[in-house]
Amino acid sequence: MTYRATYSQQRLQRKSIARLKQIYSEIACTVEVIDKRCKDAWITAIADYQSAHPEQFITPADVSLTPIEISFYDHEYYAGDKLIAAIRYDDDLTRPWVVMVNDKEVHRASTNILCHHYICSHYKDGTLPVQEQNATDTNGSTENEIMCQIFNECQKYGFEIVGDGINGIIYNNEVKLGEVGCTLGGWWVTRAANTERVACQSALQAVWLLAVTQTQLLNRPFEMLTPMDGSSYGSMNQFLN
Repeated sequence: MTYRATYSQQRLQRKSIARLKQIYSEIACTVEVIDKRCKDAWITAIADYQSAHPEQFITPADVSLTPIEISFYDHEYYAGDKLIAAIRYDDDLTRPWVVMVNDKEVHRASTNILCHHYICSHYKDGTLPVQEQNATDTNGSTENEIMCQIFNECQKYGFEIVGDGINGIIYNNEVKLGEVGCTLGGWWVTRAANTERVACQSALQAVWLLAVTQTQLLNRPFEMLTPMDGSSYGSMNQFLN
């Protein structure tokens, strides 16, 4: 079954009648709209349909947020593959940390962690402004997806990642392991001691190669590793099965 995000009353109120009609069609709503010229009538129909078919919809609390550290001063928050909000830094002396949604300031605080709490709490209760996903911005979307995949794989090993949007430098306990990236749709990895890029099938394989080569397989080049090779991190086959 395909699940759809729940539209809150607050979110629906911000939509035009034209957009409400679109949403009505997108969710295959079957509740009759009493007065098609009335905005509230469309909102009521959509809300009633969502309430009557909860199995088809998910609420924000059902999808956990994933924060991505782009740099010390820039962070982005994702629910699945959807950008939800960003944290930026400016030169304000008292409240330099800013929560941005749709490139607009929605909150300002004295610390990064206060912005983090703001995003999480307002996302959970559905009061965070909705980040519009720009389908025409293919370059930015691709960069965000790349960093999200690398970040998710690094989390499995407790690695840290410093990224610039198209590749990530991977660290373990402040020791640089190497670099993982994706160029023109092709994944690659390099070791810290070797700048030669080695092609990979996925972010999973790229980060796994860095994990195993820092242990007993450290002196073996990437191209000599096989899916059966492993360490305390396990073999590649374990991850693929």
